[in-house]
Amino acid sequence: MNRSATGRRLRRWASGLALTGAAFLVSTGAPARAAAAADLAIERGRYLAQAGDCIACHTADKGAPMAGGRALETPFGKLYATNITPDRETGIGTYSFAQFDRAMRKGIAADGHNLYPAMPYPSYARMTPDDMQALYAYLMQGLAPVKQANKPSAMRWPFNMRWGLSLWNWAFLDATPFKPDPQKDAVWNRGAYLVQGLGHCGACHTPRGIAFQEKAMDERGDKGRSFLAGETVEHWRALSLRGLWTVDDTALFLKTGQNRFAAASGNMADVILHSTQHLRDDDLRAIATYLKALPPGDKALPPPAVPRKVVAGGLPDTLYTSRGGLGYVQFCVDCHRQDGRGVPKVFPPLAGNPTVAAKDPATLLHIILTGGQTVATAAHPRAFAMPGFARLKDAELAEILTFVRDSWGNGGAPLSAGQVSRMRAALDPKTDSSAFETPRLADMLGSPNAQQLLRGMRLHLETRDLLPQHVGNALNCTSCHLNAGTVADGSPFVGVSAFFPSYAPRAGRVITLEDRINGCFKRSMNGTPLPPASPDMKAMVAYFDWMKRETKPGDKVAGRGVGKIDPQIRPDPENGRKIYAAQCAVCHGNDGEGLRQADGRYVYPPLWGDASFNIGAGMARTYTAAAFVKRNMPIGFHGKFPLGQGGLSDQEAVDVAEYFSHQPRPDFPDKVKDWPKDKKPADARY
Repeated sequence: MNRSATGRRLRRWASGLALTGAAFLVSTGAPARAAAAADLAIERGRYLAQAGDCIACHTADKGAPMAGGRALETPFGKLYATNITPDRETGIGTYSFAQFDRAMRKGIAADGHNLYPAMPYPSYARMTPDDMQALYAYLMQGLAPVKQANKPSAMRWPFNMRWGLSLWNWAFLDATPFKPDPQKDAVWNRGAYLVQGLGHCGACHTPRGIAFQEKAMDERGDKGRSFLAGETVEHWRALSLRGLWTVDDTALFLKTGQNRFAAASGNMADVILHSTQHLRDDDLRAIATYLKALPPGDKALPPPAVPRKVVAGGLPDTLYTSRGGLGYVQFCVDCHRQDGRGVPKVFPPLAGNPTVAAKDPATLLHIILTGGQTVATAAHPRAFAMPGFARLKDAELAEILTFVRDSWGNGGAPLSAGQVSRMRAALDPKTDSSAFETPRLADMLGSPNAQQLLRGMRLHLETRDLLPQHVGNALNCTSCHLNAGTVADGSPFVGVSAFFPSYAPRAGRVITLEDRINGCFKRSMNGTPLPPASPDMKAMVAYFDWMKRETKPGDKVAGRGVGKIDPQIRPDPENGRKIYAAQCAVCHGNDGEGLRQADGRYVYPPLWGDASFNIGAGMARTYTAAAFVKRNMPIGFHGKFPLGQGGLSDQEAVDVAEYFSHQPRPDFPDKVKDWPKDKKPADARY
């Protein structure tokens, strides 16, 4: 069958899908109207292809759309998705509609060979005849043909013998199209149709039987409680969808990849990227309505309708008293916060997150070892990355994850180092397991002065709350000294106390560590100094001394300070404004006002204005700020451990630093005392 013949047939089919009267227009010789009807069918088919997420499987990484080649891992070997473009030699260009319909409903290709049910034809069988014709119209007429040969499958014996699939179909396939339930309303039925059919949600979310069949294809009958009750696929846990959240929350998640409970990860991120974000709002609400109506499945409890409440001011009792809690403080708090709430539209919450609390921790272990990334959708075009934490030891990760699962009412069971180790082995070589050398906060618990060290660490983390009489703005020490002062090139505290007392050009004299700390209170925090002999100052110094380890005054400490940037780079503040809007505003506000929680507490600090650092701070100087930004901002920018931090070019860092550092900010009264003997830096503000 040639392309022109195919086109004529499609127009005849399309006429039956158009509004009443279209067939009459075709029969009376109105070719323009017939073509318009065909176009409508193609566009409808395009929408159905998105609903069916065809592109996710049938497009290889960086490959031509729908041309196949993507590897699909199964427990029985590897399959490769086929070319479904209308190319006549390597695609489906020679398929008649009857052959296409048979492939979609019965898993039998045009040449008669059986398809593996990794292609979810048991779900697609539920499509209506009209939808099937529209999808065929799109694939044949709406796609450009791509000549790309299909790759042979690599299934192990005996699964490489396809004749057994005929028996599988006989035992498990029901090719009956979807039948609406007359006892339910139109919204419920539309949701059921999309979930059971095109959406093929059960392919991942329904438990599999002994022959790898889905235990149920819908909610009906004795087996219906297994439908969408959760399954583990490729080391990801596809959670139970039964009774899922509220209708609004589920629709929002499918549209944006995020809601107040969670952010999409694993294969679900691809589903949202390629499929559900493109669906109409009424279809998303229909899906959500159907899922919400499903009662708890076998051995499953429904997710909460509202996020679980956090306890006692939002801080778990074990945050500062357990190894897992202190590991969380060191490696997780900068994004997920002490109260586990995350940062709305940026970093997902851990409190009430179903992935965290799931009985099967596969997804949680997968993400912690390999990292992840939020979905870039029309609603949230900026994607944020979480690096993999595989550089931490199995025992450390088990401690942190056990703390997270036990906190904020999550109620998850403890995890062991053995569970982490087994997942690491299953994912290798996808994980970077090289050692990460830095002091571990959890080790403070074994120190003789543990309580003093913990106080010093908390003063760093919660400076504004614990020392309100000394902090005059919205900053904490951790605003600059990331991960409790342990990040290389983030002005870490590691080894620093070994270099004091030392000469400071800005002061024109030898200063102590206490002097240096008080310089931050006066400049970065626009406040007043701590008395050097006070218990809190002693606690901060003790924390620095604990991080000194074996460092001696003449030693070189890798990652000390914030690095350097070439002062010959000329800043472009207008470009800096654009970079700020694209990369910084989401956390620090469009007008530099910072980001607050609903209760008014700051999540991320303002970068200018009365609540920001004053002109005496190093961050008010272009090249100091640029060096910090270059290596530390934005966080969540890529998959580099520990924070996905940094990533701008030198020029971009200088431009954005020039822009925000020269915005209005408080004066520094003691500026007249600075650099009494030594030459001022070229970028000094006074």
